[in-house]
Amino acid sequence: MKKRFLAVLMVASMTAGLAACGGSSSSDSSTTAAGGAEASADSGAEAAAEEETKDEGFNPDEAEDAMTIEDLRAANGTEVKVASGLTLGVVEKSLSNEFWRTLEEGYEKAAEDCGVEIIVKATTDEGDETGQQTMTETLVNQGVDALMMSPISDSNLTAAVENANNADIVTVNVNDGLIAEADYYVGPEAYQNGQLAAAWISEQLGDEGQVAIVVGMAKAFAARQRTAGFKDWIADNNSGMEIVAEQNADWDRQKSKELASTWIQQYPDLKAIFCNNDDMALGVVEAVQEENADILVVGVDGIGEAYDSIRAGKLDATVDSFPYYMAQVATECTLRVLAGEEVPSVVHTPQALISADNIDADPAELINWVAPVYVAE
Repeated sequence: MKKRFLAVLMVASMTAGLAACGGSSSSDSSTTAAGGAEASADSGAEAAAEEETKDEGFNPDEAEDAMTIEDLRAANGTEVKVASGLTLGVVEKSLSNEFWRTLEEGYEKAAEDCGVEIIVKATTDEGDETGQQTMTETLVNQGVDALMMSPISDSNLTAAVENANNADIVTVNVNDGLIAEADYYVGPEAYQNGQLAAAWISEQLGDEGQVAIVVGMAKAFAARQRTAGFKDWIADNNSGMEIVAEQNADWDRQKSKELASTWIQQYPDLKAIFCNNDDMALGVVEAVQEENADILVVGVDGIGEAYDSIRAGKLDATVDSFPYYMAQVATECTLRVLAGEEVPSVVHTPQALISADNIDADPAELINWVAPVYVAE
C-alpha cells in the first residue's frame, strides 16, 4: 500500500479517536545534471497527536513490504528502463553538511549514467523548513516527473507533497525526515544506525560503563530512530551500559561540543557518547580532546571529515550510510516506478560501521555495490 493511502487512514483515525546547522537564511542553491493561550495550547496538543499518529501509521523501519536494493534487483532484474525526456527533482538539506554534498554527487552520477535531467535544490540553512517547502513547490510547478526529497522535518513538505501527488508526480522520501504522504521511502534503516553503534560500543567497553546520546533535531525521523535503536539495543541485550544523559544538539557541531563539555564535568565516569550525526560527533571529539578525557565517540553518516578523524585516532567510529550510493539507489527506484515496475513502499540502502579496523576498505567492496544497467525504453 502506498503511503499516501496510509495518510488518509491516519486522518480518519484522528477524527474518530482524537476529534532527519546554521542561521535563518532562506536562499537556495540549484544545480542541474544531463485565538489566545488556550487556543495555542490546544493547537500544540493537536500537533503532537498528529505526529504520534503519523509515526504509528507508517514507519519505514517496520514496513512489511520493505526490501533491500539487492532484493529488489533479484525480483525485478538488474536492467532499468528509462523513457526519454524525463526530469527528476531533488530537494535536500544544507550543502554546508558534507553528507548532503555527497548525496548530490550521487545524484549527478546517476544522471550521467541514466541520461535523465536531475535538478537538485538545497537550502543554505539546515533548519530552513519554509525555504525547502518553497523549493519543492517550485519543482512541482515546473512539472517534474518525480521528486526525491530529504525534508528537514516530518511535516514541512506535507502540503507540497500532497500537491505533487495530486499532479501525478511520483514522490520519493530519501533518507530523512519522514514524509507519510510520499509514495515511497528509500534510505538506510535508521533504527539500525543506533543498533550498530550500541553493539560496537558495548564490545569496546566490555558491555559496561556510563554512556550518553547527542540527539539531532527532534523533528527528524532519523534522529528519533537512531536514538531508539541505540537505547533498545541496550535494553534488549540486558547490557551493563548505563545511559546517563540524552539531549538534542540540533545537528550543530558547536552545540554538541558545549553539551559534551558539560557532560564531562557532570559525569566523570562517562565512557562513550553516541551522536546522531558526524558533525555533532566531531564537535564532541573537540570537547573530549580539550578536556583530555578518555571517552569513545561514535557518529553517523560517514562523511569524509569523520573518516579523516578516525584515521587520526580522534573519532572512534561512524555508521556510514553511503550517501553517494544512496542517491543512485533512490534514482534507480524512481525510474523503476516511472517504467511501471512494482516497487515496494520501502527500499533500504546499505550501511556499515566504520572504525580503524576497516577504515581503508573500498566502500563499493564493503557493501558489494553493483551499478544498475539503464536501457532506453
